[in-house]
Amino acid sequence: MSKNVLFEIGLEELPARFVDSAEKQLADKTAAWLQDMRISYDSISSYSTPRRLAVIISDIAEKQATVEEEAKGPAIKIAKDDSGNWTKAAIGFTKGQGKTLEDIYTKEIKGTTYIFVQKKIEGKSTFDLLPDFKNIIESIQFGKNMRWATETIRYARPIRWLVAMYGNEIIPFEIANVKTDKFTFGHRFLGEKINLEEPMDYQKLLYENRVIVSLKEREQLICNQIKEIENKNNITVPIDPELLAEVRNLVEYPTAFMGSFDKEYLQLPPEVLISSMKEHQRYFPVKSQNGELLPYFIGVRNGDTHSLDKVVRGNEKVLRARLSDAQFFYEEDQKHTLEFYLDKLKRVVFQEKLGTISDKIERVVHITKELVELLNLDPTTARATIRAAELCKFDLMTNMVNEFTELQGVIGEKYAAIFGEEEIVSKAIGEHYLPKEAHGQLPNTVSGAIVSIADKLDTIVGCISVGLVPTGSQDPYGLRRQAAGVLRILNHNKWELAVEDLLDIAKKLFKDIKVELEAKPDISATLDEFFRMRATYLMRELEIEQDIVQAVLSDGINIFYYTIDRAAVLAAKRNEKDFKTKEEALVRVLNLAKKSEETVINIEQFQTDSEKQLYHAFLEVNEKFTEFEKRRNAEKALLTLSNLADPIHYFFDNNMVMDDDVKIRNNRLALINQIAELIYRYADLTKVEWKQQF
Repeated sequence: MSKNVLFEIGLEELPARFVDSAEKQLADKTAAWLQDMRISYDSISSYSTPRRLAVIISDIAEKQATVEEEAKGPAIKIAKDDSGNWTKAAIGFTKGQGKTLEDIYTKEIKGTTYIFVQKKIEGKSTFDLLPDFKNIIESIQFGKNMRWATETIRYARPIRWLVAMYGNEIIPFEIANVKTDKFTFGHRFLGEKINLEEPMDYQKLLYENRVIVSLKEREQLICNQIKEIENKNNITVPIDPELLAEVRNLVEYPTAFMGSFDKEYLQLPPEVLISSMKEHQRYFPVKSQNGELLPYFIGVRNGDTHSLDKVVRGNEKVLRARLSDAQFFYEEDQKHTLEFYLDKLKRVVFQEKLGTISDKIERVVHITKELVELLNLDPTTARATIRAAELCKFDLMTNMVNEFTELQGVIGEKYAAIFGEEEIVSKAIGEHYLPKEAHGQLPNTVSGAIVSIADKLDTIVGCISVGLVPTGSQDPYGLRRQAAGVLRILNHNKWELAVEDLLDIAKKLFKDIKVELEAKPDISATLDEFFRMRATYLMRELEIEQDIVQAVLSDGINIFYYTIDRAAVLAAKRNEKDFKTKEEALVRVLNLAKKSEETVINIEQFQTDSEKQLYHAFLEVNEKFTEFEKRRNAEKALLTLSNLADPIHYFFDNNMVMDDDVKIRNNRLALINQIAELIYRYADLTKVEWKQQF
C-alpha cells in the first residue's frame, strides 16, 4: 500500500532572495533522487516560507522497482584459456555479480565476443532508503552560507527543526544535532507547536496556525488584498513583480494595509519617495487614477488584522523619519555648487592603481571627445555631451546618494537641472549608468549613450590593464555587464564604430598617462577576447548558432550591428540549396589560402584564360563588395561574393595551383590569398557547419 512522505526543514528566517531558489532546488533534487532510487510516486509538491522549506511526495511506492540488467564481462579470449576452461577473470566476474559460471552467455560487439550474465536487482524497502534524503537537504545551495555554534555544516540559516514522515512513521536521521520528528511550528507569534499525524495534514494544520506555506497562495492573497484597498479608496497601486516576490517571501501570513505620509514630502523627487518606500521599507507606492504619486503607501504585515492600526502607525513613523532625512539631505545638497562636489571627487579613490574618481572623469572626458569626433556630432550636441562627461559623477558626493546609493545618476540628473544645466546635459548624466542590468534599459539620448560607453570603456580597459580580469563568478567591478552594455548600445544606435577602435582609444589613453599597467604582453589580446566572449553571449541570446557566431567574429567584432546582420544572412543562406555550390567555391579558396602567404599578383604570369577571368572577376567583386560593405548591406555583400563561385570553379577545373614552376605557383597562390582576404572580411566560412543537401 502506497503512503505519503513529508520532509520539512525548519529554519531561522531566510533572506527573501534565497527562498524561491531553495524551494525549486528541493523539488528538483527530490524528483531526481527518486528517479535514481527507482522509487515510483504520484506527485511532488513543494512549499516555502521565510522559516521553512518543505516537500510532500504523494503515493510513494513501498519498494524500489526490481530490475533486471545485463552485466558485461571480459572478452571471451580472456575469459577462457587455450584449453577452453574458464579463467580466474571469468570466475571473478561471475562471483562479483552473484552468479555462477553456468549463467554465462556470450555476445559479439564490434567484432569481439564478450561474456555476459543476466542479474536481477531486488528493490529495497522505501522506508529503509528514505533516511538518505538528508543528503538532499544538505546539498541545497544558497547565495551565502553561515556556520553556527560548533557545527561544521554551512547553511543559509541555522536549522531549528526537521520533519521527516513516512505515513505516520518518523524517518530517522539527524542534521546539525537536530533529529527528525513529527512536529512543526506555526506562525512565530500567532501559532503554536503542531504534532502531525499524516503528511497530507501539513497545509491545513499550518493554515490554522497562521502559516500559508504555498508561495503562490500568499502572492495571490497579497494581490487580492491590494485590489480591495484600490477599489475602496479609488487609487492605483502599481505592483512591481520583483517587490511582490520579495514581500511574499518575507511573510508567512500576509495582511496588506494602507498608510500615509505628510503631503509636504511630495516636493521631493518622485524617485526619492519611491526608493524610500520600495527599496528601504518594502512598501508599494500609491498613485492616483491619472498616475500622480499620492501621499500613501501599501505595506504587508506578517500577521492578521489584530491591532492593525498600531502596525500602520508604526510603519508611518518609520517612513516619516526616512523621508524627513531625505528632505534634509535634499535641501542641504542644494546649498553647494557643482564645483564643490567635483572638487570632493579628487579625494575619493576609484581604484588604487587607477587613481581617484576625478582622474577617472578626466579619462571619460577624453574618450567622450574622441567619440564625439568619430560620430561627427553637431556642435551643440557635442558640447553638451562633453559637459555631461565632466559632470557625470558629481552626485556621488551628495548626501542624497550617500543615503540612497541606488539613486546615483537619478540624483545627478535632478540636481544638474536645479543647478541650471541644459536638459540634454542633465539627461545624459542620468542615463550614463545605463544599462544597469544585463537586459536593462538603454540610454535614450545620444549624449547619454556616448558618456555611458566612455565610462564603461574606461572601467573595463583600466581594470583589465591593471590585472583585474573577471574569473569564474567573480566580477566585483561588473566588467562583463558593462562590456555587454557597450555592445548593446552600439547595436541599438547602429553606430559606425568598430569595437577594436574604441578599445584602442582607451588603451592609448592609459599608456599615455603612464598608469602602472600589469606587466603582461597580452593585455590587448585579453581585452579582445573579453569583448568577443560578451559579443558571443549576446548573439547566442539572439538565437544565432554558435558556428555562425564564430565565423563572423573570426576577424574581430568590428561594427557590431553589421556583424549581427552578417550572421543573420549566413544563418539563412546555409539552408538554401542554391547556395551550396557558391559556398563550396568560397570555402575551397579559404582552405587553399592557408598554404601560403603570397599576396603580390603579377598579371604577366597568368598562363590560362581561367586565371585571367578569375582575376578580373575578383577586381569587379572587390569594388562592389566594398561599396556594399560601406553601406552595411550584409545581404548584397554576400551575394556579391558568391558571384566569384563560377570563376573559382572554372579556375580549379583548369589549373594546377601547386604548379612545378615556382613563379606560376606563387602567382596563383597570391590570387587565391587576395580572394581569401576579401571573403574573411565577411566571415570565416570554414567555421560554418554547412547543411548537407541530399
